Amino acid sequence: MTPRKIKVLPENKLQIVWNDNSESIIKLANLKRNCPCAVCESEREKQSSSYLPIYSDWELKIKSIDKIGTYAILIVWDDGHNTGIYTFDHLAKLAENASS
Repeated sequence: MTPRKIKVLPENKLQIVWNDNSESIIKLANLKRNCPCAVCESEREKQSSSYLPIYSDWELKIKSIDKIGTYAILIVWDDGHNTGIYTFDHLAKLAENASS
């Protein structure tokens, strides 16, 4: 599946309308907590499984979203973090886990 439309909603959520017209909603905190970049992956490995980061409002603001080829998006967060490339499969799994 590929996104047809991606929109940041005012309630700190990301809305994705997929090419099959299904829709996913992902909380920005969940998106940031599951950033796939090497730095974030390394930080998660150091934390206990019960660790839940708390983000301030400015850390959850998205400055831009750029499409990467035909498989992913790059999110540039307002706090400067910009190395996480979120594949469409990763986004779909995050959305699926949020709804279960």
